[in-house]
Amino acid sequence: MDFFGLLTMIGGLALFLYGMHTMGNALSKLAGGRLEQILEKVTNNPIKAVLLGAGVTAVIQSSSATTVMVVGFVNSGIMRLSQAVGVIMGANIGTTVTSWLLSLTGIEGDNFLIKLMKPSSFSPVLALIGIIFIMFVKSEKKKDIGTILIGFAVLMFGMETMSGAVKPLADVPEFTSLFTAFENPILGMIVGAVLTAIIQSSSASVGILQAMCATGGVSIGAAIPVIMGQNIGTCVTALLSGVGASKNARRAALVHLYFNLIGTILFMAIFYGLNALLDFAFLSEAANGAIIAVIHSVFNVLATLALLPASKLIERLAYITIPQTDDEGQEEEHKVLDERFLERPAFAVAQCRTVACDMAQYVEEAMKLTSINQESYDRNSVQRVMEIEDQLDVMQDELSTYLTKISIKPLSEKDSIAVSKFGRCITDFERISDYAKGIAYSQKKLFSEGRHLSEEGKVDIRTIFEATMETVENTVQCFIHGDMETAMRVDPLADVVHEMKNELRSRHNARLAAGECSVELGVTVTDIVTSLERIAQHCSNVAEEHIASETDTYALHQYARSMKEGNEFYKELYSEYKERFALK
Repeated sequence: MDFFGLLTMIGGLALFLYGMHTMGNALSKLAGGRLEQILEKVTNNPIKAVLLGAGVTAVIQSSSATTVMVVGFVNSGIMRLSQAVGVIMGANIGTTVTSWLLSLTGIEGDNFLIKLMKPSSFSPVLALIGIIFIMFVKSEKKKDIGTILIGFAVLMFGMETMSGAVKPLADVPEFTSLFTAFENPILGMIVGAVLTAIIQSSSASVGILQAMCATGGVSIGAAIPVIMGQNIGTCVTALLSGVGASKNARRAALVHLYFNLIGTILFMAIFYGLNALLDFAFLSEAANGAIIAVIHSVFNVLATLALLPASKLIERLAYITIPQTDDEGQEEEHKVLDERFLERPAFAVAQCRTVACDMAQYVEEAMKLTSINQESYDRNSVQRVMEIEDQLDVMQDELSTYLTKISIKPLSEKDSIAVSKFGRCITDFERISDYAKGIAYSQKKLFSEGRHLSEEGKVDIRTIFEATMETVENTVQCFIHGDMETAMRVDPLADVVHEMKNELRSRHNARLAAGECSVELGVTVTDIVTSLERIAQHCSNVAEEHIASETDTYALHQYARSMKEGNEFYKELYSEYKERFALK
């Protein structure tokens, strides 16, 4: 191979790796986080876990990506270590799909249908369709499909380029002797493991081996130990992902290593033991892409069948390596917003939604406590409201930071809108919790000072609390469940609460002037009423954000004005709430 042949091979390798990366990312983006959510809901059934792991990996074309996600799930407390074992085993089977696709480049024959099956024949057509989708179609989903097709075409073109570039090496004795040396099981395993650890993809390293087979100088005896080493080298990604994670997450990474390590040792011991007795003649035959795919698949399937019944022993081995401690439960709080999920932005957005919905439910809990507390004071309720406010402060800080990190990732239009929506809504939720805390503090002050409202004042406060509570409930309902009709109810009710606040302040001023109410009591009541009105306004912000994001009317203030100027539904609801919550 001359200098220019070397450049061609390097270029083919670059295109191959880029095509694989592009196709995998586009597949994940098109799935919109649904694949990861399927894994998240994995059951205790080990066979189902294996099938799920294999299926997800076959789609996203990366066992490393699946395993890193599993490490993240375990670190977040979403998945138990016992559940992770089956998924990791399945991921090893799923990754073999790529090698079968790549083996198509070795198809030979003069028949028209056989020629049509060669990637060099159909890849240009896929590339043409892909570029049309990307450049001329507005649909975000079809653009993602176009990117997948382009990625696949580039992947296959890179594979063909590599194979063509290395063919002249068949006449180079040094190259032939190099691969003859790989027939030494230990050396072959080391080479396969190191190569895969460097590029962090067993699918890619198997593809490179398949391209080398085009020289005819790679024997089956040399290919087997290299493939075994590739299965060990792919564990590096998960091990790196486990650095800084919880103990259980590090154990999940070790499960991946132990499964591949034990499977490789068993396979090698049995295979070479039989070879010593039977002297397999086929080991000296030249390997091709299809044979590599067969070896890769057979090993991973057999290893899973052999070790799945012993999954508890592998789990136990991980616990022996990283012993369990008494204080492990308090080691660290599980984080749904794991940094590992950022590599799958669509799923990371789904995790953000989970946290934002939790914030909404905390807000509803805090408001219910303050509402009940207004009727019957309880210091534990006040303390709980204070705790919720502190918790929401932390959640908002963490979620805001996480959303900022997601925003620079490649997102679909839908996910991009969701990120913006969450960023604004969680600020409103945090502000609502601030006002709930202020109300709880005012209630505590009234109780500690022994001040009591008049019967008329109690009825007035109860009415505005009921209206505000319904506003909060509608807001939480529309945010969590995406209920558009409920969202439409928030604005008119929030406006009614605003008018109630003004009327209540006027009533208290009249009582103050008549000497029926002390200045201190009037100030505290005014603080409570003002906080309720502001809570309703923040609820209005959340509802408007939801409606605007669902109707492509992403100009909130303009939307709010149009709602109040000409919307009959708004007017009907406003009149209904005005009558229901009329102050006596």
